[in-house]
Amino acid sequence: MAPKAKEKPRSSPQQPTVAIEDLFTNLNRHIQSSEFEKAVKVADQVLAIVPGDEDALNSKIVALIKADNIDLALSTIQSLKNVTVDFGFYKAYCLYRQNKLDEAMESLSSLERTSATMQLESQILYRLGKMESCMDLYQKLQNLKIDSLEINIVAGLVSAGRASEVQGTMNALKVKPNSSFELAYNNACSLIERKNYVEAEQQLLSARRIGQETLMEDNWADDEIEMELAPIAVQLAYVRQLLGHPQEAIETYVDIITRNQSDDSSLAVAINNLIALKGPKDASDGLRKLDKLIEKGNAAHGFQLARGLDLKLSPKQKEAIYSNRVLLLLHASRIDQARELVTAFSEMFPGSVMPTLLQAAVFVKENKAVKAEEILGQFANQFPEKSKVALLARAQIAAAANHPKVALDSLSRIPDIQHMPATVATLVSLKERDGDIDGATAVLDSAISWWSNAMSEDNKLDVIMHEAARFKLKHGREEEAAHLYEGLFKSHKSVEALVGLVTTAARSDVEKAETYEKKLKPLPGLKGVDVDSLEKTSGAKHVENNADLRVVEDEEAKSKAKSKKKRKRKPKYPKGFDPQNPGPQPDPERWLPKRERSSYRPKRKDKRAQIRGSQGSVSRDKQDTNNAAASSSNTSNSKSKPNQATAAEQPKPSSSRSSKKKSRR
Repeated sequence: MAPKAKEKPRSSPQQPTVAIEDLFTNLNRHIQSSEFEKAVKVADQVLAIVPGDEDALNSKIVALIKADNIDLALSTIQSLKNVTVDFGFYKAYCLYRQNKLDEAMESLSSLERTSATMQLESQILYRLGKMESCMDLYQKLQNLKIDSLEINIVAGLVSAGRASEVQGTMNALKVKPNSSFELAYNNACSLIERKNYVEAEQQLLSARRIGQETLMEDNWADDEIEMELAPIAVQLAYVRQLLGHPQEAIETYVDIITRNQSDDSSLAVAINNLIALKGPKDASDGLRKLDKLIEKGNAAHGFQLARGLDLKLSPKQKEAIYSNRVLLLLHASRIDQARELVTAFSEMFPGSVMPTLLQAAVFVKENKAVKAEEILGQFANQFPEKSKVALLARAQIAAAANHPKVALDSLSRIPDIQHMPATVATLVSLKERDGDIDGATAVLDSAISWWSNAMSEDNKLDVIMHEAARFKLKHGREEEAAHLYEGLFKSHKSVEALVGLVTTAARSDVEKAETYEKKLKPLPGLKGVDVDSLEKTSGAKHVENNADLRVVEDEEAKSKAKSKKKRKRKPKYPKGFDPQNPGPQPDPERWLPKRERSSYRPKRKDKRAQIRGSQGSVSRDKQDTNNAAASSSNTSNSKSKPNQATAAEQPKPSSSRSSKKKSRR
């Protein structure tokens, strides 16, 4: 708030009243011009002359908050003594800005309930994740006609998981999504929650356009506009990622990270989404990017987010960033660092299933599947309402570690998925692996009974019955399998079920098999077919998406249909070659090395001794030859023709090399 020029205070005659008035005039001018640091200096000058002046104190605290000097503002409030004005609201706001949310709520509890305190309380509840209480306050604030309250209401509904109520709430408030770029952005977030990605993309594009127009009218600089609209750009990339355009999303994320012209929270989300999109392909690069956000400090938990992100990101966003870092450490085989971060992670997010899942992943990486199963089971017992994901992970780890009983126990503790086809198939497979055929049969029978009474459009009874019949037939229970096939045929008139019934009943009840065999439609073209000749053929072939089965009656007709005359192509000759006058035949040995041609004659070697050195000396080669002849006279004949031996040891060119040369012609 901007203080008005103060009149002459009631004080001693020696007080320089004119100077005080000038100081208050300067103080008012600095606050109106958003020169908050200068305003703080002028307020200090006033307080030096008039200690404890309420207007100067109020102006100083407001200017410090506006200048984002929250620590000094809070220390100033806490140092005040013997002051009649209550600065409890400013104290609560400073505590809120420092993320000391519980202390901020305690400070607000002693204040009178006004629109300002209710708005601050709603913001604290939003930051604490208590969305229902936050929405209750927003409902009370609607009657006070506060400007731009609809933006916070829509944001609260989305965060509370009530995105389906956004459109009705805006209709009740008589506001349109495009009334401001903030509201358009929040409405797009609600569309994302409802998985309406195409409409969300259009809403984000509208939000970006409205934001650019609005901020340009307010004379914002281009870099300031880009930073203000960075959340829209990040969310737009996320939507395109969900729409199946990962390359566009990657380009946007990389551009935001490279240019570094966005706010810290948008930069953190862009880095996190880029890492999630790329996966474990380049774990080292992902860790380097996350190092910009996470730093190891002296905090109680050992790790903290950099750049004040701990105050700006929601708990869900912080949990995602820490989770991705642990996963990258596991992919990079940095087990010790991953274990250290998981320990801190569990303390930062108590009651969340994600730290437990990551701790189990660390144990699996260390080949300690039993410990992973143990901690997941403990979490499921401690938090039954959050146990579904933990039990599914426990079942997967146990099945991979060949612990079928643990996997069966985990799946049996999730009642709402017991009769789903995937769960039934997994339970049957695990019981079959464990040798419990009766138990597997009981699972199938229970699923059939459940789906028989289920009033659902997407009924899976026929799928379960088919698989149950195959399983029972596999394990020698022909009568039960035949009963299932018969029920399938009577309810669905399925040809496949009828075929299964005939083939199954033929093993135990021939009369029933013959009775149902008559209901099979005769295949076209089978009249007067010789059975003996039919057995010698390959038989009929099943054609997908076509109910007609074509049987080849005559093997000769089939071979004639396949044989087609190939059109003769004119041979291609080299340029300038006349096939009528080809000229002399080329040498067939032209591709061989000269040494291997039949016409090759080696050059004669000069047998005259070449003596070098002084007169009377003997060459070293001749001396070595004489020594060799003296030591082994029996082998002198075999070494008398060195030239022939060398020619015989020369490798020949392979056929592939010759073919390559011919093709170049």
